[in-house]
Amino acid sequence: MKDQLLLNEYEKPTFLHFKILFMSWAGWVFDFYDLILFSFLLIPIGKELHISNFNLSWVLGSSLAATALGGVIFGILSDRFGRKNVLQWTIFTYSIGTFLCGIASSIWLFLIFRIITGLGVGGEWATGQTYIGETFPAKVRGRYGAFMQSGAPFGIILASIIGGFVESEIGWRLCFFISILPALLVVFIRKNLPESDVWLERKRISSINITAKKKKENTFFLLFNNDNRKLFIQCLVLAIFDMSAYWFTYTWLPAYLHQQRQFTIVKSASWMLITQAGGLLGYFSFGFFADKFGRRPAYSVYSVIMAIGLVMITLLWEKVAVYPPLILSFMFLVGLGTGMFSGYGPLFAELFPTNIRGTAMGSAFNLARGIQFLTPVIIATIAVHYGLGGGISLAALFAILTGTWIWVFPETKGRKIEI
Repeated sequence: MKDQLLLNEYEKPTFLHFKILFMSWAGWVFDFYDLILFSFLLIPIGKELHISNFNLSWVLGSSLAATALGGVIFGILSDRFGRKNVLQWTIFTYSIGTFLCGIASSIWLFLIFRIITGLGVGGEWATGQTYIGETFPAKVRGRYGAFMQSGAPFGIILASIIGGFVESEIGWRLCFFISILPALLVVFIRKNLPESDVWLERKRISSINITAKKKKENTFFLLFNNDNRKLFIQCLVLAIFDMSAYWFTYTWLPAYLHQQRQFTIVKSASWMLITQAGGLLGYFSFGFFADKFGRRPAYSVYSVIMAIGLVMITLLWEKVAVYPPLILSFMFLVGLGTGMFSGYGPLFAELFPTNIRGTAMGSAFNLARGIQFLTPVIIATIAVHYGLGGGISLAALFAILTGTWIWVFPETKGRKIEI
């Protein structure tokens, strides 16, 4: 088999590389869109069904908690059945969950359907990033992993448009119904993608080794053996800090602008588009920065940028809001700083071997996201005394912790993927 180069051994990316990249990116766009859409529909849902913000926060949290379970389950499945197959399974799962939200008539049905959505969302990211990490050349892995991650702000932009502008014309239920269509298209296209050749090579080697064959079913527990435990915990802590920074920011940010800053829903959605414009630049630029200067400096720089933006749009809002261009620039910085999420795919792919790579990436990233199920509730509780801005401002602390903790890792820039 080694008579021909693996995809990650090519000097430059080919058309096949870009096909893998685009399909993984598209899946992540609709994945994140499905996850975040609910945040933009909180107000009309609450009004129609008479559900309080506090109770809606539990529904928000449930989908985040479900991503933890989905990340572990689909991560294990991708190590066993391949990256391509599991990508399709995850899309089916989150698409069905989102569609069903359109028929929900009570908070309990929302809870169930958002959990289904969260399961699929949890599996999509790790499988797609593993796919890209295993197939792209090492010297450009950071930037193309970042390109896939840019699907997140595109997903939020799409959710902003549907939830902020389209919902008033068609209603929130139809917003959920139409959200299944683009994901189904992605599933159809993905049937033409090749399997990761690194995964196929590992499967071939494992089939020869009877011992490895027996261990194949225990990939999650392999994360906690002597060889992997310390590294996995370090990755989990990093992801927890960064996920806290992100979800303390975004779960209630549209409602913060609408309720505490008296923005109309349309204006709130427009300002969210400003943050996502910053996010697009952040996601794209992070990969180039990380490939040139290293993974650790990139995380530190972008975490400080995010923290500065957050402090200014929450704790110091009154001081800077009198200058609209200035407050908008800090909204942009919040999005720019979230570009550090582009680092996880390349970093985790470079740290773990192929037999546990999907499990490790899915578990670390999504267990950290699942822990955030309490974040919406915490913010709603703090808001009683300090407003939503007081709760959201905590995200700045977690951003700084992320930029500090990254230095416990070795520098992995340019590292060859381990089979």
